[in-house]
Amino acid sequence: MVSTELAFIAALRRMATHPGARGLDDDCAVIAFGGEALVLTHDMMIEGVHYLSGQDPADIAWKLVATNMSDLAAKGAEPVGVLLGYTLGQDDARFLAGLEEALAHYQAPLLGGDTVSGKGVQALGLTAIGRATHRPAPSRGGARAGEALYITGAVGAAMMGLEALRAGQGDSLAYRRPRALLAEGRALAPHVSAMMDVSDGVLLDAARLARASGVTLALDAAAIPLAAPEHRRDEALRWGDDYQLLFTAPADTALPVPAVRIGEARPPADTPLLLDGRPLGEKDRLGFEHRDTSSRA
Repeated sequence: MVSTELAFIAALRRMATHPGARGLDDDCAVIAFGGEALVLTHDMMIEGVHYLSGQDPADIAWKLVATNMSDLAAKGAEPVGVLLGYTLGQDDARFLAGLEEALAHYQAPLLGGDTVSGKGVQALGLTAIGRATHRPAPSRGGARAGEALYITGAVGAAMMGLEALRAGQGDSLAYRRPRALLAEGRALAPHVSAMMDVSDGVLLDAARLARASGVTLALDAAAIPLAAPEHRRDEALRWGDDYQLLFTAPADTALPVPAVRIGEARPPADTPLLLDGRPLGEKDRLGFEHRDTSSRA
């Protein structure tokens, strides 16, 4: 029986034979089309997992758009448009207001989609279509031993934001309305060897980049910038929802955007990660996975 997200994706890989699928090891599909490269991604959000029941639907719409735009950012793509899959809820007008605001912000026109109604928790989906601004579009699979590992900013802000939202006080913006780094992704695309966004935790996503590239990534935990109290560093490295860009590049690269060096790529070892010299693999609960006992809402 397929019982975990990783096992389910592994079963899907045998069907994903088109080269544009990149072996399902990437954030997006990348398909050559005429003289362009189309970048395609689809993300879903589930009530009670990715957002709180009773949360402002305008914020939910924003987050649905931003998470998909973040995948395009990791490919250095610019948005072409989106397709929406929407389960009707209790305040559809507020969702529409947030959707319109987010699409205008990211200059991503609505191209179509589908609406349904049903019982139980609300499920939402968005397909984002982009155009690669640099070819080949960055993948997770290009890191090479000897290169430096960078992140564009701090992790832990969304974790703290959810706690503020639940408490009804404090700054919850990072959780409610994350920011996709599209401009940064486009600027970095010509310079990086591998790149992805941090959605499920910097440790888990670094492990995914390492596996796809066939390297081991050695991380310095203290070097990873934090938007949470220091005593919660270990938790923040595993929490996710921060949507920073994680990438590798030769150590002497002049980067076009601010970024922090947090480690290096090494030849492959028994595990994809070394955290302060300690070997870690995906079974060490590196971040958020579906069918986990944990939830982000």
